[in-house]
Amino acid sequence: MKIIECVPNFSEGCNQKKIAAIAKVFESFPGVRLVDFSGDTDHNRSVYTFLGKAEDVLEAALAAAGKALGIIDMRKQTGVHPRLGAVDVVPFIPLSTAKMKDAVDVAHRFGQQLYERFGVPVYFYGEAALIRERNELANVRRGGYEALAKKMSIPEDAPDIGKPLFNERSGATAVGARLPLVAYNINLETDDLRLAQKIASQIREKSGGLKHVRAIGVILKSRGVAQVSMNLTNYKETPLKPIYDLVKLLATERGVDILESELIGLIPKAAFAGTKPKYLQLKDFDDNRLLETHIKSFSL
Repeated sequence: MKIIECVPNFSEGCNQKKIAAIAKVFESFPGVRLVDFSGDTDHNRSVYTFLGKAEDVLEAALAAAGKALGIIDMRKQTGVHPRLGAVDVVPFIPLSTAKMKDAVDVAHRFGQQLYERFGVPVYFYGEAALIRERNELANVRRGGYEALAKKMSIPEDAPDIGKPLFNERSGATAVGARLPLVAYNINLETDDLRLAQKIASQIREKSGGLKHVRAIGVILKSRGVAQVSMNLTNYKETPLKPIYDLVKLLATERGVDILESELIGLIPKAAFAGTKPKYLQLKDFDDNRLLETHIKSFSL
């Protein structure tokens, strides 16, 4: 069966009623299964993971985006995570027998319809990118919401779909197609933001660190904890263990221990190559966090 996974990120992580309202949208679509969602107050961001056939996923994603746009106002939104708009990032991922071209097709149709229905400008990234430089999400999102008005006024930085007009309430949306990635954070036993930023700069690929690792250092004000926040774009080549070990080494060199690590969303089993959740000090983990668990049950 061709299964498409969608993992939309919305710029709301504090208001539990709003987070739940978006989650409730998926109940109206029996053809999709919402398998995970969570909100983070410091990042002020919520992430939803759902699966289904392409057409069902497309309609559910549009409905969830519409709900989010109705209840999130970017003029009042702050958070430590980079973002472009209320519906910040919407990636589509091919699973089971689906191919990347299937995910790209859904991404392009979603982007077009998001603009037609709600007037939100769209940038395509990843395998869905129409401009080579936009393959990397970080390039699309550089400067964030605060720099979006200026960014859109520059012809070469104009959105792929929609007029380059800045809407203060909704911002813009990055829509992509990609392989499964792992959103992984390591929390340090310190409130030293500079240390987290230094470690992030040492481990990320762009700075000569580990291949396929995207990383930033942030402070979780609600807990007084510094965090190394990461995306792993190819967990087969760079699984969790070498990342954890390197962060632990760099932190220990500065007299700091690791408090815990955490996942956002689901994870493919292969990302645990050579290790186990306990070794990684991974909190709140069980088999329901494994992507394979839901692919198998969905296909039954």
